[in-house]
Amino acid sequence: MSLEQIELLESLGLKLFFVAIFLLIGLAIQDVLKRGNVPKFGRYIVWLVLFLGCAGFITKGVIEALWEGGGVG
Repeated sequence: MSLEQIELLESLGLKLFFVAIFLLIGLAIQDVLKRGNVPKFGRYIVWLVLFLGCAGFITKGVIEALWEGGGVG
């Protein structure tokens, strides 16, 4: 394997790891909300915050990819 292939594999593995972490966090939050009998409004706020954090992380990755592809960073 060349160095470029190894770097690509590491990059994909790290991104898949983060997807798995976000999924596990979501499942843990869902379990806590169900067991705590949290009202609907509170559940919506929790899921909104989780979604915005995930969306920010994805946006950061897209911006980095665009900048690196354009030679900025």
